[in-house]
Amino acid sequence: MTQDDATTQGFEDAVARAIMVPLLPCGGDEADLDELVTFWTALGLEVTYRQRRPNPIVAFGRGGLQLQYYGMPGWDPEQSHSSCVVAVPDTEAVYEVFAAGLRTLFGRLPVSGAPRVTRPRRRANNAGLSGFSLVDPAGNWVRVSRAPEAPVVEGEGGTTTWTTGGGGPLARATENAVVVGDSHGDVAQARKTLGGAVRRARAGASPPPVAELAPALAYLAELAVRAGDPGSARRLVAELEALDGGGADAEAVEEALRGVGELLD
Repeated sequence: MTQDDATTQGFEDAVARAIMVPLLPCGGDEADLDELVTFWTALGLEVTYRQRRPNPIVAFGRGGLQLQYYGMPGWDPEQSHSSCVVAVPDTEAVYEVFAAGLRTLFGRLPVSGAPRVTRPRRRANNAGLSGFSLVDPAGNWVRVSRAPEAPVVEGEGGTTTWTTGGGGPLARATENAVVVGDSHGDVAQARKTLGGAVRRARAGASPPPVAELAPALAYLAELAVRAGDPGSARRLVAELEALDGGGADAEAVEEALRGVGELLD
């Protein structure tokens, strides 16, 4: 084995055992770190390290999920652009534990401000994989995604392939709104585009399929709650409950209602 081969093999062995830990900013006071300790321990993580001087640092871990925070005086959570990705085999299981912790802390699921959480949904811009976002008290985005079972196919220019779930224009509009509202965090634009798509679908020659209209109305209701507009959310839920149909249509309505019911309690 040549020296170059030995170096390459040593590198491969090292990265195979590597652990990469995101470093996320937070406020520089002890109270800011205390808030993160309360938050993450309620969501199932453990404090693995804490340092007060010379720089405030706190680290959390559970299995392969590792996070570390550093204090930054004057940090503004509303101006945060920090983010990290957690790839897991089951996003629903992680979401349920996180959601239970959030309910314990706040008595409800926080869906606006910081902290807040979105619900697990397949995302067309993430190769169709399920994902949700958790924004911590410091404003950092922890993006939880289902790990792909096979390599993700690259599209034009090496970009991730946009993977639609199929369906008509309204279903595709809902997919786009999820990307804008959940992945990008632009609730106002997501409401505008999806609301327009629903109006166009209802103005067509034939009514939109319930299987497409139900999730669109449910997501619009969730977006309304996030925007601080519970009146619109309740109106949309009432429209959803009034949808006619049996069999698969009834199942679609039931599934859609299950996703938004808690937000209006």
